[in-house]
Amino acid sequence: MFIIDAHLDLSMNALEWNRDLTRPVAEINQREQGLTDKPDRGKAVVSLPELRKGNIGLVVATQIGRYVAPNNPLPGWHSPAQAWAQTQGQLAWYNAMEDAGEMVQINNLKNLEQHINLWNNDSITTHKPVGYILSLEGADSIINISYLEKAYNYGLRALGPAHYGPGRYANGTDATGKMGADGIHLLKEMERLNIILDATHLCDDAFWQALDNFNGPVWASHNNCRALVNHNRQYSDDMIKALIDRSAVIGAALDAWMMVPNWVRGQSTPKGMNCSLEVMVDHIDHICQIAGNTHHVGLGTDLDGAFGREQCPYDLETIAGLQMIPELFKKRGYTQTDITNMMYDNWLRFLRNAWKL
Repeated sequence: MFIIDAHLDLSMNALEWNRDLTRPVAEINQREQGLTDKPDRGKAVVSLPELRKGNIGLVVATQIGRYVAPNNPLPGWHSPAQAWAQTQGQLAWYNAMEDAGEMVQINNLKNLEQHINLWNNDSITTHKPVGYILSLEGADSIINISYLEKAYNYGLRALGPAHYGPGRYANGTDATGKMGADGIHLLKEMERLNIILDATHLCDDAFWQALDNFNGPVWASHNNCRALVNHNRQYSDDMIKALIDRSAVIGAALDAWMMVPNWVRGQSTPKGMNCSLEVMVDHIDHICQIAGNTHHVGLGTDLDGAFGREQCPYDLETIAGLQMIPELFKKRGYTQTDITNMMYDNWLRFLRNAWKL
């Protein structure tokens, strides 16, 4: 089955993890043997060949560059200009992948339909490029509001104003507080440019404020349910209902600590915590029960978001294993139409509505 994954940090992995994502995952992991600078060294599950193997033909791929103030202990850049420069390096990598025929940017309805037709044409057996929709995770790198149009012009089509901690435009995971004037201005400029608001990572205060001040399309690329794992990174049932009311789609994340309660980083193991793909289905099913249908869920795996096999479902060896998910839905009683919705069609419908003008 064709699959859309609404959240992968491909360029971050290419530049900051120094991974050649054109190579097989096994080769990437072999080259990282003995390295200890990252917790997931030698445990990668994502590469472009594995996306093709899993028929994952379209992804939402990020740029990310966090600014940190002097008293902020999180890793990040010491000025917005440095953060912007980091995102431009990431953009250069995507452009190089396009030049090599490995990827293709999808930024309007025409090339979306062309790309879907290409991937659904079984008679074409040549090397199909992986389509990517460019998203910015955290707005700190937008030096000032004028830079947002620069980003739109090179293809940015979705933006999450916050990431972890306090941000220049909005507060994110583990932080609190509403957006200031700059954040509201950012939302209005996003609305003017028709950039999708990614509500992921917004703290509760900023989440509700953003929905009140943004009238454009809203999605949540990678979020799970607070009712199942009680953490501010997750969505409460009221937040899920608000997103459903906005015709949003919520992508299920496969980061183990977001899937099962009481995960302890560096100590817990997926097998020990019984963290399997079935747990992901629990989160998706919870949203479907709230919605009363299957129209508001999809996949946003985040499987390369600074973790690998040490912190993802134990029954997933590489991202190609997402092809196991339809059978899990089927065993839960979901129809083929439901499964198609959740694997790709909800994201497609969302994009067709967002880009129809």
